Amino acid sequence: MTIPKVLLLLGLAALTPGPAAAQQSAAQRADASMTFFVTSANPGRGGDLGGLAGADAHCGALAAAVGAGNRSWRAYLSTQGANAVNARDRIGAGPWRNARGEVIARDLAELHGEAANLTKQTALTERGEVVSGRGDTPNNHDILTGSQVDGTAFAGAEDRTCRNWTSGGEGSAMVGHSDRIGLRDDAPSKSWNTSHPTRGCGMEALRSTGGAGLFYCFATN
Repeated sequence: MTIPKVLLLLGLAALTPGPAAAQQSAAQRADASMTFFVTSANPGRGGDLGGLAGADAHCGALAAAVGAGNRSWRAYLSTQGANAVNARDRIGAGPWRNARGEVIARDLAELHGEAANLTKQTALTERGEVVSGRGDTPNNHDILTGSQVDGTAFAGAEDRTCRNWTSGGEGSAMVGHSDRIGLRDDAPSKSWNTSHPTRGCGMEALRSTGGAGLFYCFATN
């Protein structure tokens, strides 16, 4: 039986990936070496990330959505109080690459030193997108870390982790600037992991200082 030409062409068109599918496939191939990203979205409850376990699960889900779910993903977050956890102890030894395959740090020392290759152009989301920063609308450069400059937890009772990532209302969290630009020309303004505390832990409070409740994710393998 002869297949009408119009039906043959329609069939071939259906088998040929469209631009969106081709772009998604290319993104997944590029992500093969990705071991670092900034979350493209907050889980939806501000500073309440479901604790470290919930934050790690969010990292894993976002990574899986772009074809990088074969790695063990951990959120770069510290906790406080008894048995406090240091963010730097959760993320493996490096090196870490962004969604374009660019090395952002070779090891923990470089990551927490002046040589860290973290800028607006390299601190990308899992989709390879630039996070909006100072001068953009909206400004989302405040990244939740709860950490000091060396990646360790804060001592004392002053909340810097939204109650260990379980509060979406009261409390506060330490954030860094993903674009490493702030209001002043000083070290905190240029820090990717410890710039200033938030005004609260709800989404509106996080937005008020330039954030969207995003956080860093690192692959440990």
